[in-house]
Amino acid sequence: MAFLLFYVTHADEAAAQQMAAQLLERHLIACANIFPMSSAFWWEGAQQHEQEWVSVLKTRTTLETALETFITQFHPYQTPCMLRWPVHANAAYEQWIMAETENALLP
Repeated sequence: MAFLLFYVTHADEAAAQQMAAQLLERHLIACANIFPMSSAFWWEGAQQHEQEWVSVLKTRTTLETALETFITQFHPYQTPCMLRWPVHANAAYEQWIMAETENALLP
């Protein structure tokens, strides 16, 4: 049984932690891994070099649209980065993700 990893960037740790807490509260995700990174990108015609935070969110495949909708509504970035990959893990871990997201509160 596959599940999704969502990769989302944030301006700072507090924003990443707040988003993760809201998603966990609604059972839209089972887990969030949050860590710092350096980013280089084009924005409004200029190169940007920023310190950002990334969250890797784990959810069931059926919650993909709901998770994207929630992030789009509440993320402070004008154009938030949301990458996703279907993945497999050991059976016990996949069952845990399914159990934790079973009663998701949809946006």
